[in-house]
Amino acid sequence: MIRSMYPFWSAIISALLAQGLKPFIYYFRSHKMKWSLAFSSGGFPSSHSALVSALSLSVGLQEKFSSTIFAVTLALAVIVVYDAANVRYYSGQNIKVTQQLIKDLQEIQELELSDPIYDTKLKDVLGHKWFEVIGGCFLGVVLALLFHYLG
Repeated sequence: MIRSMYPFWSAIISALLAQGLKPFIYYFRSHKMKWSLAFSSGGFPSSHSALVSALSLSVGLQEKFSSTIFAVTLALAVIVVYDAANVRYYSGQNIKVTQQLIKDLQEIQELELSDPIYDTKLKDVLGHKWFEVIGGCFLGVVLALLFHYLG
C-alpha cells in the first residue's frame, strides 16, 4: 500500500519540507527568524513546484514515462509552475503597485478615502520568482528520487 502510494507521499513531504525550510532560508539571508513563512505562500523554495515535480517524477518512475497518468501529472506540473512564476507573481506585483498608488493619492492630493476597501490589508507576496520555482522543482525531484530508490 505505502509503496504504491509513494508518488503521493513524495509529493506531500516535498511540499511540507519546502514550507518548513522557508523560515530557515530566510534566517540565513537576513539573520531574522520569521516563523510565519512556514505558513505563507511565496518565498524560497516554492512548495507548489516541489509538490508537482515530485508527483510527476514519482508517477513517471512508478507507472512509466509513457503512461497516460504521467502525461496528466506532467501537464498539471507545467500549469502549476507557470502559474506560480507568472500569474501569481504578477498578481502580487499588481497589489504592490495599487497600494502605492492609493498611498500616493492620499499624500499628494491630501485625499481622505473613506471607503473601507482602501483599508483592506492585501498579501503582496503571492507567487514566486523563477529562482524560487526552480528551487522547489529541484527539491521535489530529489525527494521523488530518494523515495523511489530508498523506499
